[in-house]
Amino acid sequence: MSDAGWFDRLSAGFRKTSDRLGDNLAGLITKAQLDERVLDQIEEALIASDLGPETAAKVRARLAEERFEIDLTEARVRAIVAEELEKILAPVALPLEIEAFPRPQVILVVGVNGSGKTTTIAKLAHLFLEQDYGVLLAAGDTFRAAAIEQLKVWADRIGVPIITGPEGGDPSAIVFDGVKKATAEGIDVLIVDTAGRLQNKKGLMDELAKIRRVLGRLNPAAPHDVVLVLDATTGQNALGQIEVFKEVAGVTGLVMTKLDGTARGGVLVAAAERYGIPIHAIGIGEGIDDLRPFNPGHAARAIAGVSGAAS
Repeated sequence: MSDAGWFDRLSAGFRKTSDRLGDNLAGLITKAQLDERVLDQIEEALIASDLGPETAAKVRARLAEERFEIDLTEARVRAIVAEELEKILAPVALPLEIEAFPRPQVILVVGVNGSGKTTTIAKLAHLFLEQDYGVLLAAGDTFRAAAIEQLKVWADRIGVPIITGPEGGDPSAIVFDGVKKATAEGIDVLIVDTAGRLQNKKGLMDELAKIRRVLGRLNPAAPHDVVLVLDATTGQNALGQIEVFKEVAGVTGLVMTKLDGTARGGVLVAAAERYGIPIHAIGIGEGIDDLRPFNPGHAARAIAGVSGAAS
């Protein structure tokens, strides 16, 4: 898919956010001079669009600076929003690189059930295969038979090996076997699915700590990455998930999924502003190619409703 085609789909994925932004700005912007009251209203409109108070304050400050120099239109406000969003998003746009030595690079994937975690693992594996890396999957969410079966189906579909165990089995044993197999066979990347049972935070924390201990015995640098999968349709709830998984799992990076037009994509900006955690990739559909490395310019323009894929 071309960059332009991807941007069109990305814009469709962020449509709810950009339309909401337009609705919230409607009637606020006229040729008249912007006064403090109107600036306050624009700032509130940006917050109501899920962009977060920090981002809204930055855009407001930028508008206050420029208000005597420009004829302000909604298009110009959207352009300023896009520019400010890109400044916020650019520092966190970091692709997931395979750099570990010795191999394998161990990537734990965490997230609540229903976030798209299992399909995201398959899509990440596909991205790595396209870069000529060897990939092994480990079905560490042993508490849900459906998760194990789903990952098996994806592994078969994309042609990668998978380590599984019985439902209710010990996830750390599966991870141990995965590292052993990857090391013995010279596989570059081990991607581990994990349970998403946030309602039992203590149990999840204990389980992940045990996985870390097992990994540490085999390779003190592992896990090299702990990637949190977030469902963009959950809006501000995603920020709460970042908070919990940072505490429970030591999250090192994010993947945002389900940018399908119903998403409240402004939360991506709020997450970048508040936590500064790398955003590795975003997904806009169910297909195997529907996950791509995060491009901050594209995302900023799509969220702001500015046409064209130029960064």
